[in-house]
Amino acid sequence: MKNNKLTYLIILVALLFQACQDLNHPELGDFPLDPPVITLFTPNLSGTTSIQTPGETGSVTFKFDVTDDLGLSNISLNLNGAEIYSISDFTDNMSFSLDEFVYDDVPLGSHTVELVATDTDSNETIISTTLEIIEQLYSPLFDGEFFYMPFENDYEDLVSASSAVSVGSPTFSGDPFLGVEAFSAPTDSYINFPINQLTEALGAEFSGAFWYKASGDPDRAGIIVVGDDADDRRQGFRLFREGSDTAQTIKMNVGTGTGESWNNGGVIDVTAGEWVHVAFTIAPTETKIYLNGTLVNTATPAGAIDWTNCENITIGAGGATFSYWGHNSDTGSSLDELRFFNKALAQRDVNAMIAQGSKVFNMAFDGDYQEGMSGTDATTVGTPGFAGEAYAGSDAFKSATDSYITFPLATIGLGTEFSAAFRYKVNASPDRSGLIVVGDDADDRRQGFRLFREGSDTEQTIKLNVGTGTGETWNNGGVIDVTAGEWVHVAFTVSETETKVYLDGVLVNTGTMAGPIDFTGCTDLVIGSGGPTFSYWGHLSDESPMDELQFFNKELSEEEIQSMQ
Repeated sequence: MKNNKLTYLIILVALLFQACQDLNHPELGDFPLDPPVITLFTPNLSGTTSIQTPGETGSVTFKFDVTDDLGLSNISLNLNGAEIYSISDFTDNMSFSLDEFVYDDVPLGSHTVELVATDTDSNETIISTTLEIIEQLYSPLFDGEFFYMPFENDYEDLVSASSAVSVGSPTFSGDPFLGVEAFSAPTDSYINFPINQLTEALGAEFSGAFWYKASGDPDRAGIIVVGDDADDRRQGFRLFREGSDTAQTIKMNVGTGTGESWNNGGVIDVTAGEWVHVAFTIAPTETKIYLNGTLVNTATPAGAIDWTNCENITIGAGGATFSYWGHNSDTGSSLDELRFFNKALAQRDVNAMIAQGSKVFNMAFDGDYQEGMSGTDATTVGTPGFAGEAYAGSDAFKSATDSYITFPLATIGLGTEFSAAFRYKVNASPDRSGLIVVGDDADDRRQGFRLFREGSDTEQTIKLNVGTGTGETWNNGGVIDVTAGEWVHVAFTVSETETKVYLDGVLVNTGTMAGPIDFTGCTDLVIGSGGPTFSYWGHLSDESPMDELQFFNKELSEEEIQSMQ
């Protein structure tokens, strides 16, 4: 009986083994395998990546990682359906990193990027994103400038073409220093600009500058703040104000990782109700605060600024990291023309910004006669042309016999105080000419002004005449060496009491005004000639190259003019 049971058991095991042998065993390839994993760092996979370019085409930088458990066979990068990069020969086909691939000459407009990764078992991963090449409408004006927010009814940084994020209900003051608007931060409101948009620009040296009209209500507020968290001040910096309804002190705190540094700044007179230029600099050995170009305080930090874990630049409040001590929203104050720099600004840099803040006319002469601030084109008379050379940019202005350009004076809006500056390479033939002229008629010089030159083939004197309504004021200027053949910076200022002429930043002469300048009946600015109101005495068209002509709505200081050199 036991033997029968054993026999049955053996037969059962044999049948079960045979049944297992008859089953279709799946091969390894029949099991589903994960496709390659792609991480695209640049361009941004989320949303559209905008890339600014100063020309008709731009360059795109690609950076990505691809991994696969089975092994990669091919990676292809496509732009608008055309392959621009591929690889199938891998040192390690389980993982591949493309640190940087730059593709040039991508035209303006919207483009589709597609990244395709295939493994050795033909599993495929495809990701796509959109990038847009846009014309760069703003080029930084100052050395080291990497951020510029003019607050023209938006919160866009014109350098990166990226916008800040609103918190609460930030708004505009309706009282701009320049342009059409300025920033204002009502209660519990401010804007945040993501630091990851600026990471490459944030280092051991950092500066900021803006125009500011301070309010004393509330008696303290954050202005520009970068922090890690609300528990300490060892990272980032905090620019803030505190005081009374008559005087507010601009102060700064900088975190150095293991500690903090204080700079007690300087005082703004709130009752004056005036725009004040505020600038601050941060370096490993020193911080500085300037008000209207004057250095009001310095401090010595214990080391370089620490940006660790800082995520946002908060504008208009202490924000999430500096709301304690009552440094909340900067209610009632106006802020305009905000700029950041990747260096510690020098006194000269601050002066240059203050001067540019009063600029009302800018003509670069880069192949056209368009005024850059208004977008208005000058009118040509005769056949003026270009020099085929330039101090800056692609070309400079050069008039010709019986030729010049005119620009409507009302568009500039000059008052009783103003300044002008330009680069000039004098040609002594003819031996005299008008340079920049504003006049009423050709019968007298009691209105407007006349900047002109006269002399010999070796020396030319730059002179200025200003009409005061009942009389005129002369400034006999200074001499340019014609034989040197060099570009010279020419500037002149007009106030109600005095005129000044500068050559290469040096004050060469002054003239005493008998009263304020009189613009009665003056309609046009004439450039390159004496024109219809100052063609007598032979001050006709000037055949000298002129470049970078600018007007300012105030009397520039000597320091501001020297900052342009």
